[in-house]
Amino acid sequence: MKIKSQVLNSETVGRTIARISHEICERNDGAENLVILGVKSRGVPFARRIATNIKSFENVDVPTGELDITLQRDDYSEEKKKELATESIIPCDITDKTVLVVDDVLYTGRTAKAAIETIFKYGRPKAVQLAVFVDRGHRELPIRPDYVGKNIPTSKSESIAVRFEEVDGETAVYIME
Repeated sequence: MKIKSQVLNSETVGRTIARISHEICERNDGAENLVILGVKSRGVPFARRIATNIKSFENVDVPTGELDITLQRDDYSEEKKKELATESIIPCDITDKTVLVVDDVLYTGRTAKAAIETIFKYGRPKAVQLAVFVDRGHRELPIRPDYVGKNIPTSKSESIAVRFEEVDGETAVYIME
């Protein structure tokens, strides 16, 4: 795939994450009972950036971890799941906590469903919320994010590339074709 257009640059990505971070604090009356889990791989740097912002706004260190959803995916064979699965890093007991699942792009909803199924293997949270950087539409499941950085309607032949410095060497959002 090749880049069709750049939608956001590093500066606008930073402002968008700051806005989402504020929304999370407002909706949850702070961040005292919050745990943030980034879906591997690009949900992880997004989650860490949210946690950093919340620390600066609220002076609260929010436990932040990594969620590997590979074993819950419905588009991989059992053999491929075993080959690709890595460990989730859950930073604390999530029982009775508000768990914020963070991912880069929401498309069909299948990743979010797999993330929710994975979370319940680690405990019974009080609530689960979903933050996505880009919602591109085309849902196949009745999943709606609580926090959205940007809605970018796309055709099914296009895709969205959210890039973070920590993973990709640059921070930007592109429409690919």
